[in-house]
Amino acid sequence: MSQLHAFFFPMLAHGHMIPTLDIAKLFASRGVHATIITTPLNAPVFTKAVEKASRSGLQMSLKIIKFPKVPGLPEGCESADQITNPQLFPNFFTATMLLEEQLEQVLEEFRPDCLVADMFFPWATDVAAKFGIPRLVFHGTSFFTLCAAEQVRLNKPHENLLNDWDPFVVPNLPHEIKMTRSQLPPSERDGVQTEFTKMLSRAKESELKSYGVIVNSFYELEPDYADHYRNVLKRKAWNIGPVSLCNREVEEKAQRGKKAAIDQDECLKWLDSKNPKSVIYVCFGSVCSFPPSQLHEIALGLEASGQDFIWVVRKGKNDEEEEEEKRIPEGFEERMEGKGLFIRGWAPQVLILEHEAVGGFVTHCGWNSILESICAGVPMVTWPAFADQFYNEKLVTEILEIGIGVGCREWYMAGRGNSDVKMEEVEMAVKGIMVGEEAEERRNRAKALKEMAREAVEEGGSSYLDLDALIKDLSSHHS
Repeated sequence: MSQLHAFFFPMLAHGHMIPTLDIAKLFASRGVHATIITTPLNAPVFTKAVEKASRSGLQMSLKIIKFPKVPGLPEGCESADQITNPQLFPNFFTATMLLEEQLEQVLEEFRPDCLVADMFFPWATDVAAKFGIPRLVFHGTSFFTLCAAEQVRLNKPHENLLNDWDPFVVPNLPHEIKMTRSQLPPSERDGVQTEFTKMLSRAKESELKSYGVIVNSFYELEPDYADHYRNVLKRKAWNIGPVSLCNREVEEKAQRGKKAAIDQDECLKWLDSKNPKSVIYVCFGSVCSFPPSQLHEIALGLEASGQDFIWVVRKGKNDEEEEEEKRIPEGFEERMEGKGLFIRGWAPQVLILEHEAVGGFVTHCGWNSILESICAGVPMVTWPAFADQFYNEKLVTEILEIGIGVGCREWYMAGRGNSDVKMEEVEMAVKGIMVGEEAEERRNRAKALKEMAREAVEEGGSSYLDLDALIKDLSSHHS
């Protein structure tokens, strides 16, 4: 039988491109020819890894398509991470919808055996169907979040609440999970239809018509929700994660995504000088942004906690934002010399989390970051801001019990919001995750999950077997 050829089409955002690259590498490691579709300015995210895989004998390639020009979207803005103003997101999504015609041309030319397309491309299911190509959906989140968000969408348990702060129970889940309306996206809170919510509705419809769903998770992490998704919601799904564990060499881990803003040896040397489990790592992903008042509270809270720390500070995306990296309180860095390491820009996160000196992670609860923390056996301080992050927080703090919430109360578009977490809350959460008996219990649970994660991706593990089953399914379809 001829070799399977799978195309991968990630959403143009680092949080989606990085795991999609890992998934493509996994497919290639099983003998599938994996081709990633992207645009010119996003190609560097993939180039080194694809070239390295090809040199080692794997079949991997890139297919570059043009990024459409859309009124109001700055020239060269080809990734969601580059958006400087939340009001530009609709323009960006309009541009991604205009990729449909090019995708159709690519599929017609190459006729692959499968298309793994991001959930943000709902039209991909129909495009693939034109050529009889099975389309798999990649969500980039957990089974728990898929289940909880679907139950909120279907049942609207928040609809008749008097105010945004009243709690409601998410119905029909294996655990009792309470949320507030303030933690839901504004469109879900008030039911107002926007182009974005219409796109999400189309995404749900296209998922039901697709061949199935790939989930970057492992069965042992959330068995109740893997079963719920498949058996109660009746979705066809394969868990093949944590996909980041396909990166085994130091260089691979250091170069995931972008070039780090700090020399990896310098970073590791600083960590080598610290005691085991003594450093808290603080990073809010590639999109979340805070006003000066909130950065001030974070700084004072870290100082009051007494812990050594690494803090990844976002660089400004344009001239107006250039001051963002300088908004830490005056004199703070000098006071923290030797105690705090500041990284301005992209950090080698996997390497940092895996270092024995790191004992906790203050995270925005992006799913990639959560999985990387679990794979390193590191408990978390949860600080969700938007997207799926409030759901992810519930999994970490209430179901897995490997995290402490810092007290975030409201969903903000693209993580931009007011200063509502105070220094005392930062101090308390950091101390709670780093020091004491309960901290040790959380760390032990996180360590146990780390071992389960690694076993899941090894030969004979749950994720290894699920990927095998998926490739066999696709081979049968192909033949």
